[in-house]
Amino acid sequence: MMSQEFDSRVGGGAQFHTTQWTLVIASAQSQSAEGKAALAELCRLYWYPLYAFARRRGRAPHDAQDLTQGFLLHLLEHRGLTRVDRLKGKFRSFLLGSFQNYLANELQRSRSLKRGGKNEIISLDWQDAESRYQLEPADYLTAEKIYDARWAMTLLRQVMTQLRDRYVAQGKGPIYDALQGYLRFGDETHMPPYEEVARRMGIGVPALKTLIHRMRKQYAAILREEVGRTVSDPSEIDAEIHSLCDALIAAEGRIGA
Repeated sequence: MMSQEFDSRVGGGAQFHTTQWTLVIASAQSQSAEGKAALAELCRLYWYPLYAFARRRGRAPHDAQDLTQGFLLHLLEHRGLTRVDRLKGKFRSFLLGSFQNYLANELQRSRSLKRGGKNEIISLDWQDAESRYQLEPADYLTAEKIYDARWAMTLLRQVMTQLRDRYVAQGKGPIYDALQGYLRFGDETHMPPYEEVARRMGIGVPALKTLIHRMRKQYAAILREEVGRTVSDPSEIDAEIHSLCDALIAAEGRIGA
């Protein structure tokens, strides 16, 4: 049944778009190949907030790389999954709590791991990670706030990617390119007037507003799907979206893309 929820069209990888993380990890615990692939996909998407957390806690770039990679191996090789059956709530909280335990208990061992060696089972862009980290604010934001804000931005980036893929698949890529700016977090003051955009697209303003409304509706649906797989119960989706918005607001635009 779980295999029906995979979509391997993008890059040949398994993408577990809808199943909640607790079910993904339960499947990984049972050594299901699909469950392990789904968990690897979640880790591939959300590894950077962990790296930023380690850097904010004072780890040097190489140490942060070793710790992040070592933790993901620890998780994916089943050793980090022994207590999951007692855990509920948010994947974001589970991952950070598990990572903090790993930092406390596995520092010496993690330093001995070989970066980029045969044990690297998820391809991660470490050079890009440090370039991104250099854009992090150097003032009041704690490691936890950096983590939450980066998680929110990673999730929103994934939502935009899925939305664009859907538009392109329908032959509507130019519409997405023209209107995606109306979906950015914050106000629309950076966007040109409706009349100008409508003129560029060769349509009327009412038609433009309809297109924007439809795109926002699809965006909201994908957002709820993506958040839904990171919480253990659908009733938590709204609260998690609210928390992620609060994290972005707390960052006050100090975090670069």
